[in-house]
Amino acid sequence: MDSVKNLIRKNSSLLLFIILLATFRGAIADWHPVPTGSMKPTILEGDVVWHNKLAYDLKFPFTNIRLLELNEPSRGDIVVVNSTTAQKRLIKRLIGLPGDEISIINNKLAVNGAVAHYDLFSEKELDHIRHSDKEPGHYAVEQIEGLPSHAVHTRALSVSLYPSFRTIVPEGHYFLMGDSRDNSADSRFYGSFPREELRGRATHVLLSMNMLDAYKPRIERFFKPLL
Repeated sequence: MDSVKNLIRKNSSLLLFIILLATFRGAIADWHPVPTGSMKPTILEGDVVWHNKLAYDLKFPFTNIRLLELNEPSRGDIVVVNSTTAQKRLIKRLIGLPGDEISIINNKLAVNGAVAHYDLFSEKELDHIRHSDKEPGHYAVEQIEGLPSHAVHTRALSVSLYPSFRTIVPEGHYFLMGDSRDNSADSRFYGSFPREELRGRATHVLLSMNMLDAYKPRIERFFKPLL
C-alpha cells in the first residue's frame, strides 16, 4: 500500500494532467480521425476534425446526459452525433430542424418547399478534388434558402441511393445528411437524431493525412475551417 501511495505521490502531476485531459475531451472539446468519405468534399478520409462539445449543451463527460442547454443547433452546422441507432459516432451536416419538411426529388434537396440550386465546381476546384481524393461523380455548391451554401458530391442519378425521399422532422429531433449524398448513411437511413445525441459542432480540420496516397500529409488542410 505504501508503495502505491509513493507511486501516486511521485506521479501526481502526470495523474492530474491525465484527469484534466480526460475531462476536457469528455465535456469541452475533442478531436477525431475521420475514416470514411461520407462528408466529401468538406471532410476527407484521413482528416482529424476538432469539435466543440459546448456548442449546444453542457453534458456529463462521456455521456449523453445534458446538464445545461447552451445554444440551439442551426441549419448548416457540421454535427458530431453519438447515435444509439447507428451504434457509433457520426459526423454529418444539419439540414433540418424540428418540424421541417425535408424532401429529395431527383437528387435535389428541398427544405420546407425551397428547392436547392446547384453551381458546378470550377475546373480549378475540380483539379484539387481529383488530386486529393479521386472520387468520381459530380461536385457542386448547394444553395438553398435558410441554409449556408456548401459543397456536395453526388454520383450519377442511376446509382443514387436516395433519388426521392420525404419526411417531417419530429419535435426534439434533427435531420442530418452527409455532403457526399450517395455515400452516406444518415437520417435518410437511420431517421432523425434526438437532441440528446448531438455531442457538438465540428469546426476545423486539425491535420490531414491522405489515406489514398501512403498517408502523405495534406499541409493545405491543416487548421482549415469547416464550412
